[in-house]
Amino acid sequence: MASNDPTRMINGLLEPWHAAVENPAQAQEAVLQRFLRIYAETEYGAQHGAGSVTSIADYRRAFPVVTYEEMKPLIERVMAGEVHLLLNEEPVGWAITRGTTKGESKFIPMTPTDMMMRISAGRAVMNYVLDSGRFDVFQGVNLNLNFPSVVGTLNVGGREIDYGYSSGIYARHVSALTPVRSVPTQAAIDALGGGKTTRDWEARFELAYAACKSEAVTLVGGVAPTAIQFGQHLHQRHRVYPKELWQTQVMTLGSVPGINTRLEPALKALYGPVAIREIYGTTEGIFGQQRDENRAWVPNYDLFLFEVETPRGIKMLHEMRPNEMGSLVVSTPILPRYKIGDRILALRAPYFRCIGRDRWWTPLRYVWDELHTFNLGQL
Repeated sequence: MASNDPTRMINGLLEPWHAAVENPAQAQEAVLQRFLRIYAETEYGAQHGAGSVTSIADYRRAFPVVTYEEMKPLIERVMAGEVHLLLNEEPVGWAITRGTTKGESKFIPMTPTDMMMRISAGRAVMNYVLDSGRFDVFQGVNLNLNFPSVVGTLNVGGREIDYGYSSGIYARHVSALTPVRSVPTQAAIDALGGGKTTRDWEARFELAYAACKSEAVTLVGGVAPTAIQFGQHLHQRHRVYPKELWQTQVMTLGSVPGINTRLEPALKALYGPVAIREIYGTTEGIFGQQRDENRAWVPNYDLFLFEVETPRGIKMLHEMRPNEMGSLVVSTPILPRYKIGDRILALRAPYFRCIGRDRWWTPLRYVWDELHTFNLGQL
């Protein structure tokens, strides 16, 4: 087989993920040891004895589960210049959340190590290409509907710091490493500014339409509601649906629950008979992606450490039983044992769903949506 054979190349990129899914306990142990070496180079990690931790049990005793509110004072000190308090390398960007925590956006630093881990979102497309044999995906372009990578600046400790949305920062830094060209460019999106009004989004949608109307759009990636809003905008403004402009093959979408169920009818009405692949990502990282036709995501066990707070105590994500729920606790290169605030539902291994934020009514809303869409918990 030739060295430039695409099947061999894609398999090489996917193999660490598939191997980790086959043996999650071993993969999670390797991730822990890798992160401990990173944490030991930070003041926070040193304070919690990262250099002496040898097991998951030790890790749980040494490092507490923390929320954003508990980490916020430390993050603010990093923003003011105390980089090594939490980071072992300089940040390449500061990401803000689209949602809010107690009415305020969260600010999360993104480092070079963290940034390269976000390329894992591409695993969904790679697996689709291998399963379907549709290598012509790579001959088209990705419709770039990402949010701006620069929204504004903060003056912290006399320093001006740019901040923006994680998807835009990711696109700006690593788009050159992905096999599908993104149109419009992230620089063009950023040039329109970071506004959030209807007029701002109409300007971004018009930019995307003008840049892509004569292109072969084979892939659409980004936030699911934004993809729907873009399709609706095209019909309202130009009297055309995306499916009439392009023969899109696959959509890799994230940000909200119910992409494969509640939102699927709208997405296919606008874009045609596309394959939908869900990405489970947040401002803090890309934690999993859909692997096949089963409508749930599979964790990146080789990249992040996953624990879950359940009514019966904390356990590893891979230890959850089908239909068990809990609150996700992730460890990233930046945030040890970080309670992200999402409610996770385990299906049959290795499939999971994020069913919403960690609120008492979330399971009730999930059951209602399942009944309403006639999904009834099916993969």
